[in-house]
Amino acid sequence: MYMTTTMRRAPLDPKVLDDAAAMIRVLGHTDRLRIVECLEDGERTVSELQAELDAAQAAVSQQLARMRAAGIVRGRRDGANVWYSIADERVVQMLNCLRNCNLQTPKARRRQERN
Repeated sequence: MYMTTTMRRAPLDPKVLDDAAAMIRVLGHTDRLRIVECLEDGERTVSELQAELDAAQAAVSQQLARMRAAGIVRGRRDGANVWYSIADERVVQMLNCLRNCNLQTPKARRRQERN
């Protein structure tokens, strides 16, 4: 017989949960997560992001607009270019949480093990 003990965790504040849910909704798109990942290393222009993501300029701009409206990224105009950077460092923490989780499905894990 195995005994397990569970530690009771304090419930999260409802405001914290609301903020987290809002951020997760905005980041709930692969391209947006990839943009944040690109911006971790510093500012990028739409053209640079477009090249790194191999995506259409309109698609990158649309995702940046959504993230900018949510306060996740900010833009800085420099002549003809707008340089984007991370405005809310909590998104980097969320990416790190994803990096430290094993999100593969069991089926994907078995497929990877066979190869």
